[in-house]
Amino acid sequence: MPDTQLQDEQKLFSQCRICIICSNINELENTAQLSAAIQNHGGEVTLHRLPASLPSVHEFTHVVSSTIDFPGHDAACDALIPVVKPQWVNASISRNKLVNPRNYNPDPRLFLNDVVVSCVDIPEGDQDAIFGAVLAMGGLSSYKITRTTTHLVALSMDSDKCASILNRGLNIKIVLPHWFDDCIKLGRRIDERPYLLPDPEILRLRHSAPVRITENKNIIGASTPEPKLPSPKSLREEVRSDLNVFEGKTVMLSEDLEIAARLRNCLEDLIVESGGHVTNNVRQTNLYICRYREGEEYRVASRLGKDVGNLSWLFHLITHNSWISPLRRLLHYPLSRHGIPGFDGFKISLSNYAGEARIYLENLIAAAGAECTKTLKQDNTHLITAHGTSEKCTAAKEWNIHVINHLWLEESYAKWQLQTVTDPRYTHFPHRTNLGEIVGQTKIDRFAIEEHFFPEDIAVPHGKAPSAVMRPKDNNLSSNRDSEVLEPIKENTTHPARTKGTPRASKRNQSLIGVRGAHLQTPRVSKFIAEGKENATPSTTGSRKSKDVAAARLQEIAPDIALYEKEKKRAGGVIYGGRRRSDPNDKVISRKRSIDPQDETDAEDTNGVKKLKQAPVPIVMHLLLTGYRKWVGDLKSEESDRRKLRNLGIHIVQDASKCTHLAAPSVLRTHKFVNAIAYAPVILNADFVAACLEQNQLLNPNEFLLRDPRSEKKYNFSLEKARLKALENKNQLLDGRIIYCVETIPGGFDAFKSIIETNGGQCFLFRGRSGITLPNRRRSGENKENDGAPSFDEIYLISGTEKNHVRLWPKFRNMVLSAKKIPKIVRPDWLLNIAMAQEWRMDDSLELVEDVQMTDT
Repeated sequence: MPDTQLQDEQKLFSQCRICIICSNINELENTAQLSAAIQNHGGEVTLHRLPASLPSVHEFTHVVSSTIDFPGHDAACDALIPVVKPQWVNASISRNKLVNPRNYNPDPRLFLNDVVVSCVDIPEGDQDAIFGAVLAMGGLSSYKITRTTTHLVALSMDSDKCASILNRGLNIKIVLPHWFDDCIKLGRRIDERPYLLPDPEILRLRHSAPVRITENKNIIGASTPEPKLPSPKSLREEVRSDLNVFEGKTVMLSEDLEIAARLRNCLEDLIVESGGHVTNNVRQTNLYICRYREGEEYRVASRLGKDVGNLSWLFHLITHNSWISPLRRLLHYPLSRHGIPGFDGFKISLSNYAGEARIYLENLIAAAGAECTKTLKQDNTHLITAHGTSEKCTAAKEWNIHVINHLWLEESYAKWQLQTVTDPRYTHFPHRTNLGEIVGQTKIDRFAIEEHFFPEDIAVPHGKAPSAVMRPKDNNLSSNRDSEVLEPIKENTTHPARTKGTPRASKRNQSLIGVRGAHLQTPRVSKFIAEGKENATPSTTGSRKSKDVAAARLQEIAPDIALYEKEKKRAGGVIYGGRRRSDPNDKVISRKRSIDPQDETDAEDTNGVKKLKQAPVPIVMHLLLTGYRKWVGDLKSEESDRRKLRNLGIHIVQDASKCTHLAAPSVLRTHKFVNAIAYAPVILNADFVAACLEQNQLLNPNEFLLRDPRSEKKYNFSLEKARLKALENKNQLLDGRIIYCVETIPGGFDAFKSIIETNGGQCFLFRGRSGITLPNRRRSGENKENDGAPSFDEIYLISGTEKNHVRLWPKFRNMVLSAKKIPKIVRPDWLLNIAMAQEWRMDDSLELVEDVQMTDT
């Protein structure tokens, strides 16, 4: 008998109580097989068929579902119950241990959770960065190609592994590393086809075909918050006979829907016929349908954790007969009569979006409180585009209109807060990709909605029920809320202002104490812990919002996670201030490690005693390096040298604004060098880097100051004087100056724009388009001209002497003169001389006039 009992306890799922969610009838067979497999390995299984309400989540240790669209998902997350895909069960059985549930999370925010990646002929540092990014976004990595591998990263098809995959017809996609880079930059998974070897689209020099538009199913039935109302007769004809999405649900239709009595009666009949109930009591309902985010009933329903949606969401449930949270689609949630703060006055135009995606974005712009214009004019404030190639994009850049992708609009609406247009995620446009394919993947931020529309100081029932974001939903609880008596609610006729600052966690905790009974207490931590490397941290009632907010920000910090993973695997350990190989909490990583991250073990020395953690070397120098020939074409040497320099306290940076020192072999007119001068760094000879590497120590930088009298004489300036003037200018040398630049200027428009903006000026692209007017001058400081500086009425055009440049000069002069300003057309050296010397210089030889000798294009 003891042996039998011990054998039962050793079964894989013996300490697991698993709830399997069956979302539709087609999954019944697979669900039954999954249930049998779990029971054969000692687990307890509960089969749950939607749309019925989920039992109390505290009865389970795991919830198995292929999607997060089921009632009770938020309650499971709040209770820290892992929600996993069915593949988690199969993977655990095949490895005979409970694998990490995070890699099988169906949450769409972990957008690489079904990717298993391997690399071939990729530099070690890049490979580690890719693996780290995939792991951070829910995927898995392997140093070997296995039967579970879905993607192989390669730079060409020269490898035998690539040829073998093609010859054997394996279902493995061979992609360029650029695909992962673009996915991480956007925080979304995009189509792999433009990145597929052997002939990736993104590497072709010429593209005759337009950018491919991929079908988007995310916004079907969710493109408008106010759908066209059908007649009762047509509605009945379109409804399927086996409708059961409201089974076990109680629905309340708000009066602000303003629908005809016949249609309301028809909807109520459909709800009842499908197994649901209709009520006029907000306390008794599970689903509350309304039009606006206002009113007593809306706030009470929201604070009690009801599912609150609009009429579009209700029709979606009826049409598809499947459950979806009203928070999953932005326009399935009720509207606000007041737009997003800061959106009033915005004129937004769309480009390169078509069909349902365009309709969706037009409605979203209106719902946000801005104006959507069909055409693009100079008074537009924003252009939202799916890719960067169109006439509108060209005109927007010339008119200095913000060009962003739709993620800026979606995330501003989801968070109910104007997002900055300078976020790289909103200005990234992957080559040969139409971002219309990822429209509609953003979900409503329920914490932001609570903060703005039903904050905790408004409308609380007796017992001080906690807000929906801090407790499981009422339809997952066994308590009877019908006995609650609502307190009078003060009608708030004005839009609640955004409250900035630290969330009031103490009040939340106090409200939680008052409502929780035995069924709401924090669940006891299971004695069985799936992962030996994980710490079992008790849940606290005040930590759940932080937990969800952190998860929501995971996409924003993905590049940092990838960098951490990259550095952690190097021979020198985490060289950017993190753990080293000797860290007792780190893991020994074998070059032939298993695909499963859990196979790593704690590092110990030969005596079994864990080594002491070494303090990281502090950074004493942020060095910007330009013109350093040793690293050209030698990535391995560059990676090794960067690691050595970091261990000496020297951090190599690429951003001129972050450097304290600049190193170059001589005075250069490179983009990095000219930009860096405006930040007044200490300028060193590049020999400083070579000497530090050779002697393996941080040398005195004052002994390696850059001295280049020949170049200083050539360009008529002094490095030391330029540095002192840069300290005085504080990046405002060109403050208030409007400078235009032709598109095909040698060195590139972007380089000149960066130099101008680094020194405080405004740079605009000039193509000679008719109807252009001068923009308003921006001044960040006092309206004071620098010594020797010309009048602010002078407007500059940086141009060459090519024929296609000279043809633009008359149009530029006419534009400036019509604004009663003074036009000046100058050579590129005019800007470089000013930026390098950090002082205004007047040189008539650099001004161009129409009788100049033209050069061929």
